[in-house]
Amino acid sequence: MYLTKSGICHKAVALQMKKRNVFYLIPQVLLQHNFLEICVRYFQTCGNVHVLKPNYVCFFGYPSFKYSHPHHFLKTTAALRGQVVQFKLSDIGEGIREVTVKEWYVKEGDTVSQFDSICEVQSDKASVTITSRYDGVIKKLYYNLDDIAYVGKPLVDIETEALKDSEEDVVETPAVSHDEHTHQEIKGRKTLATPAVRRLAMENNIKLSEVVGSGKDGRILKEDILNYLEKQTGAILPPSPKAEIMPPPPKPKDMTIPIPVSKPPVFTGKDKTEPIKGFQKAMVKTMSAALKIPHFGYCDEVDLTELVKLREELKPIAFARGIKLSFMPFFLKAVSLGLLQFPILNASVDENCQNITYKASHNIGIAMDTEQGLIVPNVKNVQICSIFDIATELNRLQKLGSVGQLSTTDLTGGTFTLSNIGSIGGTYTKPVILPPEVAIGALGSIKAIPRFNQKGEVYKAQIVNVSWSADHRVIDGATMSRFSNLWKSYLENPAFMLLDLK
Repeated sequence: MYLTKSGICHKAVALQMKKRNVFYLIPQVLLQHNFLEICVRYFQTCGNVHVLKPNYVCFFGYPSFKYSHPHHFLKTTAALRGQVVQFKLSDIGEGIREVTVKEWYVKEGDTVSQFDSICEVQSDKASVTITSRYDGVIKKLYYNLDDIAYVGKPLVDIETEALKDSEEDVVETPAVSHDEHTHQEIKGRKTLATPAVRRLAMENNIKLSEVVGSGKDGRILKEDILNYLEKQTGAILPPSPKAEIMPPPPKPKDMTIPIPVSKPPVFTGKDKTEPIKGFQKAMVKTMSAALKIPHFGYCDEVDLTELVKLREELKPIAFARGIKLSFMPFFLKAVSLGLLQFPILNASVDENCQNITYKASHNIGIAMDTEQGLIVPNVKNVQICSIFDIATELNRLQKLGSVGQLSTTDLTGGTFTLSNIGSIGGTYTKPVILPPEVAIGALGSIKAIPRFNQKGEVYKAQIVNVSWSADHRVIDGATMSRFSNLWKSYLENPAFMLLDLK
């Protein structure tokens, strides 16, 4: 059998297809359930493949393939070389129909290879890097930065490489060496790199597919780009110029300066209207639904004096493990222990509040203030995590959130939420529930305040205020109060947590 741009056919039909891609498939390939993937792999690496045009590459799109009989053609979305192909924005999941174009990694006239990054888009849930499915030249960009792109609509036009006349004889592709095979595998895989590294590569006309990454899972680092550039040109990128330090201007001599007659200021600014998009658009939907819920509020103060001492003792140990230890891991673990006693607070209700679902996992969300807006990633399965496990995951989420690289998995599936408004300022707040959750807590800043101990003596106490909100349709005030008291006891006496840890 032979693989052509139209599908699978017999040799007699394949030989009649002039100036087309035709690949011979050995019988063992056709017997495999995943024979399409094997076709491409055999064409790239196997010496038992007969090719009419051995330098051509066969492209496959996203549609699912169905093979029923050797005499039938197999429909594909293969791209002919030398044609201008409309590269459309594919479905990125989660029911997302539109995204915002945040950054272009290519421009018109640039040459791209398969898996090279084309652009970065942002939905109301996460940022996604779009990669090329073709080798060719970018002919047209359909959107500018911050434009709204729609799933299924053209993103760019790519002119695939033109065909070259060659003999139509069937030839046998020689077997490749181990080194060549390794190089081809590197070229064909998905390139892992941050937007900053991709921008550095683009500015120096370097294809990421030609660079071997030294990071985790083959991720390309900035040092890999610099080393590649040094090997190619023998030059090292010049350092950024330092700003020249200017001496302070001389002080003016004492003299009487006449007071000028001031004119009333004339304001020349203009109002600006722009669409709501990205994370802000998601917040519009979520908060509009949330404020339809009858909220119940409860506030209290917690003495963290003993917890402050414990954290100071553990900080050097955490630092030795490469972990930044804040108070938040203790807050989250105390919440999880409290939810074990009050599972109704770790539940969700349907849209009409007819059914309540008790969640087995404690996926506790953390509200974060970022340049992109408010986001709420969550730490999964806090009920089985240690304090160090929680701290490690928080470090990861905060690092990705600061650069807008959180995944959809990080941002979905929450069952309870804490908001640390105190890191910015403030003592009390009125947090808004994130539906379909039924409760949320907000923490103020930690302040040193004089308090009386049991002996009536004044001491310096480390006080934090907490504000809870609950869905009053399913949560009553007594339940919220008891949960808060239990959470408070864990933090004021950290050793108590050991009694309930599992």
